[in-house]
Amino acid sequence: MTAQTTPTETPESLSDARLTALEIKASFAEDLLDKLDQTVIRQQTQIDALISEVLHLRQQIGSAQGNTPGNLRDELPPHY
Repeated sequence: MTAQTTPTETPESLSDARLTALEIKASFAEDLLDKLDQTVIRQQTQIDALISEVLHLRQQIGSAQGNTPGNLRDELPPHY
């Protein structure tokens, strides 16, 4: 099926219109890619912060467990 042209449309004007449409699509695609890139950067920053927080909490738990006796007999007062 061939495209029918009106008398005012020349092959050059159709080519220019198609080129303009492609440039617009490319511009939107670049904008979307930039937004996605910023989203990935933000998410990676959040992931890094969460990993750091988890490691910090693990250290706190480890140090808290080191202070607790491992056996209930160790908790008995000396007069028992």
